[in-house]
Amino acid sequence: MDLDERKRHILKALINDYIVSAEPVGSRTIAKRYRLGISSATIRNEMADLEDMGYLEQPHTSAGRVPSDKGYRIYVDQLMGVEKLSQEEAQYIRTSIQKIAMGEIERIIRETSKILSFLTNYTAMVMAPETRKSTLKRIQLVSIDTTHIVAIAITNFGVVKSTNISLSKAIDIDKLVAINNLLNDKLTGLTIEEINLEVITKIQREVRGYNEILNEILPILYDSLKCMDDREVYLEGSSNIFNYPEYNAIEKARSFLNILDRKDILYKILSCDDDDINISIGHENKYDEINDCSIISTTYKIGDYAVGAVGIIGPKRMNYAKVLATMEYFTTCLNKILKDYFDG
Repeated sequence: MDLDERKRHILKALINDYIVSAEPVGSRTIAKRYRLGISSATIRNEMADLEDMGYLEQPHTSAGRVPSDKGYRIYVDQLMGVEKLSQEEAQYIRTSIQKIAMGEIERIIRETSKILSFLTNYTAMVMAPETRKSTLKRIQLVSIDTTHIVAIAITNFGVVKSTNISLSKAIDIDKLVAINNLLNDKLTGLTIEEINLEVITKIQREVRGYNEILNEILPILYDSLKCMDDREVYLEGSSNIFNYPEYNAIEKARSFLNILDRKDILYKILSCDDDDINISIGHENKYDEINDCSIISTTYKIGDYAVGAVGIIGPKRMNYAKVLATMEYFTTCLNKILKDYFDG
């Protein structure tokens, strides 16, 4: 059975109504509110067909219908249309992002999650930049005493990593300065990803006069830089889910909150390989705890490189068109601010 134009109009009207009301929608409601030019009885028959086709579900025999995951999918892909932000909303986004543009990348990303949650009234997730793609700006070796030093690595993302190193023999300050300069000459300008065992081995092979001390410093420094690959996921608005009646059930709310405590799962949810906005609905999600949720996510960039991701998680009846418009404009502004920040 084809999804003809009349069925498409009815399905769109029903989902639009359900997104607002959270109540099963009957044929009489659609006939009154949407003026489709057909009778309530005809709409009821079409809704029965839509249920048979898998686009609608009926929670109770005497109730109206609600969208299925399949119904939401065709709504998002074909029916809902494009929504534009108002001038006031766009201005709020620009102003809010500009206010957080001064400071370390961690603060910028943390504040980003707050703004997104406020704008959408859903739970916002922001994955911090992938540190392995950041560039090493400087290494500083600091003497604690003759046999103990601290190696400080600073990246262009504003990430600072310090590592304590114990030496088997005492080192004087002049030699420490010389090694410090050597490491900066060989390593700065490389990404953390590029500083691999081959690079470390090459330094050990090429450098003369400091082999013994470098053989102690380099392995520890290398391990320290590799540990910088850990990524943080910032959450904001976790309690917003309680604003939606679908989550009045304690068990359902607890499952949702439990998934938000699993940073490893959030990382997988937000990880994507392209620049498009991704939408996963209900059972399209891999985890049972969020089968009643939808997730909208996309990447953000520093220059031409996608370095992190932002996402919104909420009930399946979320306002998809509004969230998409918000995400598109928000990430455009965020990308520009981050480019200016790191180019400056």
